[in-house]
Amino acid sequence: MRILIAPDKFKGSLGAKKVGQSIAAGLRTALPGAELEMIALADGGEGTTEAICRAAGGEWIECRAHDALGREIAARYAWLPEKDLAVCEMSAAAGLAQLSPDERDPLRASTFGVGEMLLATLDRAPRQIIIGLGGSATNDGGFGTARALGFRFLGHDGRELSGAVDSLHDLQRIEAPNDLSLPPITAACDVNNPLLGPAGATRTFGPQKGATPEQLEILERSLARLAEVAARAFRCDHRNTSGAGAAGGLGFGLLTFCGAQIRSGFDVVAEAIDLRARIERADVVITGEGKLDRQTLTGKGPAGVAQLSRSLGKAVFAIVGQAEEDATVRELFDGVLTLRGTRPDHSDTAQMLELRARELALRLR
Repeated sequence: MRILIAPDKFKGSLGAKKVGQSIAAGLRTALPGAELEMIALADGGEGTTEAICRAAGGEWIECRAHDALGREIAARYAWLPEKDLAVCEMSAAAGLAQLSPDERDPLRASTFGVGEMLLATLDRAPRQIIIGLGGSATNDGGFGTARALGFRFLGHDGRELSGAVDSLHDLQRIEAPNDLSLPPITAACDVNNPLLGPAGATRTFGPQKGATPEQLEILERSLARLAEVAARAFRCDHRNTSGAGAAGGLGFGLLTFCGAQIRSGFDVVAEAIDLRARIERADVVITGEGKLDRQTLTGKGPAGVAQLSRSLGKAVFAIVGQAEEDATVRELFDGVLTLRGTRPDHSDTAQMLELRARELALRLR
């Protein structure tokens, strides 16, 4: 029996790789003769680069960049030589996890380091770049990224603006660099928010990045001004494009300044790791995530795995931390197993995954 293990992370508990290893350990105790293949899933957020690099046999390339507050850091991206593909995550340079709670400052935080990472990938002459959007500390609409790429943002007096987001209030003109040549860029994300408005980058994600009610107003006006001047300068208006509000508006910046396309993170990862071919080779597919609910249906990994498995006539099971009693969600799978009695600190999650995987293996024998 060939079993493909393809889980997503258990948020706040275990990464996708560890989830997969725990499930594999449980399966081996009851199905020692089974042929197991394990891959990690991601949806465009943190873990996307590692998932693609590991599954596709890529290598890690280190580069220098600056974090959201302008401090020099060591960042890295994945290089897949067989595909001439560079894969990076914006959170590697401008991630919220890099800042302590008292350092969160969305008026000051910049995606400049993301632009530096993109420039670093050009050393390999990639035919394509994938960038994961998620886990951001920023709300600058890609202003910082564009500055790193050589775009100039000029105010009323003709002087270049500072990197602070609120300086965009004075934005009058944007000048594009003459020598910038980028390959096709795909921005992978799991949200469809526009740039502005009640469902936009600022209103939806600003508070978790430390923005006060007063700062939310400043940030919204700043991004609105950026979008207005950019639309005039480049004759394209992406403020309402699905995903423009991802990563504090970086989706908008990549669309506008880099000509990127935004796609479902799951679809991007699935293609990069040849998920369809892996499922075709398997007899049984096992996926999982921390919580199975209606949100699972909005393009998240396990739902995508289930739908693809079903289309190929494969049995598919989910092992999850929690599961809502929702028939629409549960009917995606041939069976759903939940972890029972895990500790509040999640210290026994790996052990419980092993136990539930063993129970599933006994059913499959």
